[in-house]
Amino acid sequence: MILEAVNINTFYGSVQALYDVNFSIAANEITSVIGANGAGKSTLMKSVMGIVKPKSGHIAFNGKELTAMVPHHIVSAGIVYVPEGREIFPKLSVRVNLEMGAFGKKYSKQELNRKFEEMYALFPILKERQKQMADSLSGGEQQMLAIARGLMSDPKLIMFDEPSLGLAPVVVDELFDIIQNINKEKGIPIVLVEQNAYMALSISDTCHVLENGVVTMYGRSSDLMNDDKVRSAYLGG
Repeated sequence: MILEAVNINTFYGSVQALYDVNFSIAANEITSVIGANGAGKSTLMKSVMGIVKPKSGHIAFNGKELTAMVPHHIVSAGIVYVPEGREIFPKLSVRVNLEMGAFGKKYSKQELNRKFEEMYALFPILKERQKQMADSLSGGEQQMLAIARGLMSDPKLIMFDEPSLGLAPVVVDELFDIIQNINKEKGIPIVLVEQNAYMALSISDTCHVLENGVVTMYGRSSDLMNDDKVRSAYLGG
């Protein structure tokens, strides 16, 4: 397993959000995390990234213990988090947003320009918009920018938190195609936190179901897609 979280207990003040959560992802896989609002999905991602420190348990990435590390060191270790709501830099240009994604890397000018061109090949619209302020982009374009900014650091794992939130269905389809392409073509394992359970299960290899801070189910996504409990709770059937 490339990432393993064992017996994670995370609190906000005195309120416990995760209870003995075990979570893992294999190399080259897409792992989805589904659950209702408030189930603890985002807290799990933030616990991995060190944004919220677990009270107990441990998290390891490629054998390296992350639990005591600060977020920017976790990014340097190879994990990128694309947060819910995108959180781009709205008053900076598209190109400068991308440059910020490479902030922790010691690229030469030539290497940096190569990374820009790589992102523009993956997201042609960003090349067209590279001089525009990020807040002038559409919601879908902003999400593409958030993804490209993350890819600028050459991650070994990408975690997406609700990437489809607020986007039109046609944009969501395009976005999920991009996520699959990143996994298949670049070989980057992905964690996908997503309320659109059908889409999440459709493109992922494995899935964790979170309910009230507890992992209640885990297995192959294709199996969970056909599970009566999952279908009733998350797929409307």
